[in-house]
Amino acid sequence: MTDSTIQCDIVSARKKIFSGSVSMVIASGTAGELGITPRHAPLITTLKPGPVRLVLQDGEETMFFVGGGILEVMPHIITVLADTAIRADDLDEAAAKRSIEEAKRELRDRTGEMEIAEAQAKLVEALEQLRALERLRKRVEHK
Repeated sequence: MTDSTIQCDIVSARKKIFSGSVSMVIASGTAGELGITPRHAPLITTLKPGPVRLVLQDGEETMFFVGGGILEVMPHIITVLADTAIRADDLDEAAAKRSIEEAKRELRDRTGEMEIAEAQAKLVEALEQLRALERLRKRVEHK
């Protein structure tokens, strides 16, 4: 690791998704878009469901999708603690569309506040997965 990179770990509830040196992390916090580089001030914030982009040491970008979570920035490490996390290349458009339909059906059928909130969260996550897929496609088309 050099002065132009920082260690980044992306961890879901199930496993470590990524661990390595990066020159930048771009994520959607609840207060807005964040761009984190080495020597950034320490911070902790919640993340919205959506893409997390990593700029690697060689300038290449890789993208992940997180279903919400926490971003912690410390002097020598950035940690993304995600509810769910998946490499953008592994996103499944058909599965995301099925999740959207299922969440809409659940919203129609649910009556309790907690059930409705869970269905809404599921719908937001599936919609964000589709948006992440669209962004990934646009990035690939522009290369």
